[in-house]
Amino acid sequence: MSARIEALSRRLDLPLLVTNLTNVYYLTGFDSSNAALLVDPKGGATLYTDFRYAESAREVPGVEVEMTKRAMMRDVGARLSGKVQFEADVLPYLEWQRLAEGTAELVPTSGIVDGVRAVKDAEEVAKLRKAARIADRALEALTAETWVGRTEKQIAWRLQELCHAHGADEQSFPSIVASGPNGALPHGHPTDRIVDRGTLVTIDWGVRVDGYYSDCTRTFSTGGLPARLREIYDVCLDAQKHAVANIKAGMTGVEADALARDRISAAGYGEAFGHGLGHGVGMAVHEAPRLSTESTDTLEVGHCVTIEPGIYLPGKGGVRIEDLAIVREDGVDVLTGFPKDLVEVG
Repeated sequence: MSARIEALSRRLDLPLLVTNLTNVYYLTGFDSSNAALLVDPKGGATLYTDFRYAESAREVPGVEVEMTKRAMMRDVGARLSGKVQFEADVLPYLEWQRLAEGTAELVPTSGIVDGVRAVKDAEEVAKLRKAARIADRALEALTAETWVGRTEKQIAWRLQELCHAHGADEQSFPSIVASGPNGALPHGHPTDRIVDRGTLVTIDWGVRVDGYYSDCTRTFSTGGLPARLREIYDVCLDAQKHAVANIKAGMTGVEADALARDRISAAGYGEAFGHGLGHGVGMAVHEAPRLSTESTDTLEVGHCVTIEPGIYLPGKGGVRIEDLAIVREDGVDVLTGFPKDLVEVG
């Protein structure tokens, strides 16, 4: 049995049926479009999959393999008994109905595997660091090119090319390239807007390498910024650096968020920072823990989190500065290396 399954078993008081495919892959190394894993609190795990993946499943060490019909949940449900937990935040209602046709008493739960996944081991940190470095190099290459006069879409497409050229398996998500007033949209999509001189351009990008994701944001100038845009950049950078310097294990997600939020609020831009400070990253771009005013998480050694305050002024522009970092006992280990001081592009 893998160390990850053992770690999960220790957290259980009832068997858990894992249906999130990323969680199944994390626990077993089994990559499939149709699988489920039953983990027993006493130790032991059963891997369910259909005929297409049966041979690959039998190569997974430390698990029993049971082949099911392609419509898996009804078949698995017929094999379960007693109380069984399931991932209620993942399993679609229709699939739950099929699972519930069996005799087991289904107990909804969430976040159990996420709690195990959130703490990264040395191998995972190495993969995250590799992804971050590849993303850094791709953006560095992009900044050597001319941006002014090109559309946001053209710049986003070029960044995708550079990410692959520098070794990415794929992008973490479609890159955000937001110039001028579009920068006030935290999750805006690249448009046909032509990048002008004298404005801000926000780029949020990342890559996937060896199954792990990076996530980073930098905001650039195209020269001659209006005073207010320069001001919000400086305020955001100060808040981001303060959070990076002070986040550590044992701190709650709310406390971490406040490190940046209080600084932005003190400068008069509290209402312009409308999202949380950050989120976990690993085998998914968004996973536990959360750093926000609504977080219920406490940071642990080994958590991988983003630190990304933003200030958004509708009709004028916006700034977001984001690093990816590993939480340590007395601080954080920042994985992203692209400079944060304002960089001017032509």
